[in-house]
Formats: sequence, C-alpha cells, structure tokens
Amino acid sequence: MNRNFARLIPAVALALLVSVSALAQTAAPAAAPAAAPASAASPSKVGIINIQAAVLYCNEGQRDFEALEKKVIDPKRQELEGLSKELEELQKKFNVQGDKLSEEARADLLKQIDTRKKTIKRNSEDADAEIQAQQSEIGNRIAEKLQKVMEKYAKDNHFTLILDVNSQGSPVVFAEDSIIITKAVVEAYNAASGIAAPVKPTPAAKPASTPAGAGATKK
Repeated sequence: MNRNFARLIPAVALALLVSVSALAQTAAPAAAPAAAPASAASPSKVGIINIQAAVLYCNEGQRDFEALEKKVIDPKRQELEGLSKELEELQKKFNVQGDKLSEEARADLLKQIDTRKKTIKRNSEDADAEIQAQQSEIGNRIAEKLQKVMEKYAKDNHFTLILDVNSQGSPVVFAEDSIIITKAVVEAYNAASGIAAPVKPTPAAKPASTPAGAGATKK
C-alpha cells in the first residue's frame, strides 16, 4: 500500500537576545544605560508522532479503508482468483491431454492459456493502480485534516517541534513514551471529526459443550 502521508511541523526558532551598546553620537560621550540581563530561553518541548499510523487508526481512516477493502479490494481479489483458477484448469488439461489433441485443438488450448495469462497480468496491474490511487486519496485527505488538528494540539500544549517518525529520513531512533503524541492527536481528531469508531463484528458464540457423562442414561 502506498501510504506515504508524512508531514513535518517546522521548528519554531528560538530568538537570541543580544545586547548591543549604543555608540556615542555626540562629542561628549554619554554614559550608556546598563543593559537588561538577557532572559534565559525556555527549554524546547519536542513531540513525536507517526502520521501514517494516525491516519490508519483514527475512526475515519478505519471506516474508509475498511470500505475500500469491501468495495474494491475484495472483489478484485475474487476476480483474479477466478481467473487464476481458470488458468490452472487449462494448464492441467494441457498437461493431461496435450499429446493426445489434434494440432488445431492443441494450438487453440495454448492460445487460451496465453490469453488467460495476459488477462491476469493486465487485470492485476489495473487493480493495483486503482487500489493505490484510492488509498492515496483517502490517506492524503485525512492527513491534511489531521495536520491542522496536530498543529492546534502542539500549540495548545506548548510544543516547539513535532517530528514524524514515519517520514523518509527521520532522524528519530529513540523516544520516551511521554513525548509520543500519536494517540492523543488521534483522540483529538476523532473528537473533532465526530465520526464514531467502526463497529467490529461480534464473533459467533461457540455452542456449549455437553459435560462428560451428562447424556448417559442411568440404569
């Protein structure tokens, strides 16, 4: 799946306070006022997020990717499986009957096999392109909205820098759990979107097993 939705919030530059003494503009030098001591810069607050995971596991992402799987991916898979089964049957027929067929029938069977192979290849490539395009559309659409939620979360919680660990060339190799904000941003996005979490199907209850000896007839 093509799910490269990396985003990176640019760092807020820390201003350096530099005191510069005023140069005398008159012949008689005036005493320069004492420079106010530079205030210590507040420490930077860094957060870590996995944008791709946030897109996939927010309620909207779960809903839309599951819908894509049901409406597009599963039917395409079933179509290709059907074509593959047809090809397998044709190849099996050729292996069993090939040397017994007439030249014309043998050529026709080989042509059918070749046609099925080309059809499978073409349909597979078309399916991959369609699925990737729709996955990118869903991912980029959600990522764009999630970016705004992430920026608001960062400002509200006084973060100086947010790094996406899933972005290409990410410098992050370790991070304390306390600065990972993926879950918090997902929760904020879910609240803002108003989309409920998809309902997971309840697994069918297993029939109760009959206790040993329960069906025995007493004599």
